[in-house]
Amino acid sequence: MAENGKNCDQRRVAMNKEQYNGNFTDPSSVNEKKRRDREERQNIVLWRQPLITLQYFSLEILVILKEWTSKLWHRQSIVASFLLLLAVLLAAYYVEGAHQQYVQRIEKQFLLYAYWIGLGILSSVGLGTGLHTFLLYLGPHIASVTLAAYECNSVNFPEPPYPDQIICPDEEGVEGTISLWSIISKVRIEACMWGIGTAIGELPPYFMARAARLSGAEPDDEEYQEFEEMLEHAENAQDFASRAKLAVQNLVQKVGFFGILACASIPNPLFDLAGITCGHFLVPFWTFFGATLIGKAIIKMHIQKIFVIITFSKHIVEQMVAFIGAVPGIGPSLQKPFQEYLEAQRQKLHHKSEMGTPQGENWLSWLFEKLVVVMVCYFILSIINSMAQSYAKRIQQRLNSEEKTK
Repeated sequence: MAENGKNCDQRRVAMNKEQYNGNFTDPSSVNEKKRRDREERQNIVLWRQPLITLQYFSLEILVILKEWTSKLWHRQSIVASFLLLLAVLLAAYYVEGAHQQYVQRIEKQFLLYAYWIGLGILSSVGLGTGLHTFLLYLGPHIASVTLAAYECNSVNFPEPPYPDQIICPDEEGVEGTISLWSIISKVRIEACMWGIGTAIGELPPYFMARAARLSGAEPDDEEYQEFEEMLEHAENAQDFASRAKLAVQNLVQKVGFFGILACASIPNPLFDLAGITCGHFLVPFWTFFGATLIGKAIIKMHIQKIFVIITFSKHIVEQMVAFIGAVPGIGPSLQKPFQEYLEAQRQKLHHKSEMGTPQGENWLSWLFEKLVVVMVCYFILSIINSMAQSYAKRIQQRLNSEEKTK
């Protein structure tokens, strides 16, 4: 695999000496032009050039719709089969009958799985900013189930409203019957679906690097270019970050399946590099995705679940609130909103939310809700900027090809 990578790098160096108007182009001038084009695209953002950004965003949507329409037109048999299947599903969904109880159950499970898988995919791309949806959604959900389990002495929450809302069952459980394993089992589906989504979200770097390797082209992707520069200057790496990246790359390249599994099983901000490495060295798809799926959806997910459950267990939470109150000067004022929040949650669990709703909405819950809204809004803005920059890249590529044909 290393020999193949060396041969590929030699071919790419040879390809950089492409002929331009009868002369060989200087590779340094080509790289300089790419850098200028990239900087020009990066300036196309809503807060710098709002009109151009919105115009390019709209044009990029039209281009994508045109491309997809063309692809679907050339795959009419697949489209017809999909429409036929959709018609059958709609008929089964709307026609009354004894089957409706099964349809409703399937619909509920499908929406639950799709929700958590979607959040997992968004987590792999960092929700546009690098703040993972584990911190925004799954972590708080596991924490809520943990707090409710110790308060209710049971995990048999009424369904519905669970998982949208957690309330204690009418039959009170025996104190001390809640175990770590019972809480892990309660949130296993949500956590595993989220882990599957994170594994799916790691596929784009793999496919991008694999396509670049097979085609010999050099994609305009910063992470991939950084990966190639790292390979070129591997012997001269001195700083910790470069050595850590090289360690990940060497582990994946030399160990294979178990190296990928090791990288995917721990919180690893450099895992994108593992996907690029696997794609660049043509690691088989199921070797990469299988190891990633096992590592993220099973091993890493159980590590994260256990950490959150232990952190939010009853005695740990009480100790943390007491510790906050012991801070000199500002301790009591900081402790009060936490105590109010926990008391409001207890009231909701015991069907007393209508009595304490105004007090329950303190600044902690308000701040968290606004944080989620801000992150989602920034994610939408990042999509608009990214699509506008993609259209700018199309314009630059067209101008470059016109210059070469003159």
